[in-house]
Amino acid sequence: MLRVLRQGAPGFEPGGHTPDWRLPSDAVWIELVDPTRAEEVAVEQSIGLLLPTREEMAEIEASSRLYQEDGGTFMTATILVNAEGELPTAAPVTFVLTGDKLVTIRYVEPRAFSVFTAQAERQPSLCPGGPQTFLGLLDAVIDRTADILERTASEVETQSRMIFGRPRGAAFEKILERLGRAQIVNAKARDSLVSLARLLSFASLAEQFEGDRELRDHLKSLQRDVTSITDHSSYLSGNITFLLDAALGFINIEQNQIFKIFSVFSAVFLPPTLIAGIYGMNFEHMPELRWLEGYPIALGLMLAAALIPLMWFRRKGWL
Repeated sequence: MLRVLRQGAPGFEPGGHTPDWRLPSDAVWIELVDPTRAEEVAVEQSIGLLLPTREEMAEIEASSRLYQEDGGTFMTATILVNAEGELPTAAPVTFVLTGDKLVTIRYVEPRAFSVFTAQAERQPSLCPGGPQTFLGLLDAVIDRTADILERTASEVETQSRMIFGRPRGAAFEKILERLGRAQIVNAKARDSLVSLARLLSFASLAEQFEGDRELRDHLKSLQRDVTSITDHSSYLSGNITFLLDAALGFINIEQNQIFKIFSVFSAVFLPPTLIAGIYGMNFEHMPELRWLEGYPIALGLMLAAALIPLMWFRRKGWL
C-alpha cells in the first residue's frame, strides 16, 4: 500500500494507483506499507532514489542500515511489534529523508505508527515537513516502547510478590511462564532501543538538521530519552534474572525437602525391615519362634528400631 500525506492535509490520500501517477510537490510523508514492486518503482522515480528491499532492511550491519546516498539519508531501526500478543516480535522499519520529504517503508503494523497517524490526521500542524514528521514518529515509537517496559515492570513486580509471598507448595509454572515472557519482551525492547540510539546518532548527520536549532534540540531530547529507557531496560533484565533464579531456588528447596522426607523414612524403616526379614526366614531351629512372648518382643524391637533413628533425626534438627 502506498499513501501520501500532503502539507496541511487532514489525512492521507492513496498513491501509485495509475501508471502515470506522480508524487505531489507538497507531499511531506510518503508511506509504503507492504508495498508492491510497482509502488516502490513509482516512489523511486518520484524522489530519484533507490529504496532498500525487504531483504536489505533485515540486514544487521550498520553500513546496510544507516547510510547516505544521492542526497538522501537512509535509516533503518528495529521496532517492537505485537508486545501484548502471544509472540512479541521486532521488525525493521526504514526511514528515508530526502529534501523536505519523509519516506517510511514497513511490512508490519507497529502501534506507534497507528497512534501518530491518527494524531497527524487530527492535527495536520504536526507534520509541516519531512524532518518534523520523522521526529514525531520517533517520539511516538520511543513513548510506545517506554509504555511497554512500564507494563512489563509492573508484571515483574506482581510476579515478585507471588514468588516471595506464595503459600508453601504452590505451583511455579505460571510464574515462570510470565517471567519468561517478560524477559522476551524486555530483550526485544532493548534490541529496538539500541537500534534507535544508532539511528538518532546517525540522523544528526542529515542536512535537514544542520541549520535548524529547534530540530537538533528535539533530536538530542530523543537521544536522552532512549538512553534513560535503555538503562531502565537493563535494570529490568537484571531483576527478571534474579526472580528466575529465586523461583528455581525455591523449587530446588522444595524438591530437596521431599527427597529428605523419603530418605528419613527409608532410614527409619530399614532396621524394622531387617528384624522382620530375620524372623521371616523360617529356619527350623529358631528358638524365638516357640517363645510365648516372641511375637510381641519382635514387634517391640521393630518399633524401637524405628523410633530410635526418628528421635535422633529430630534431635539433629533434620526434621
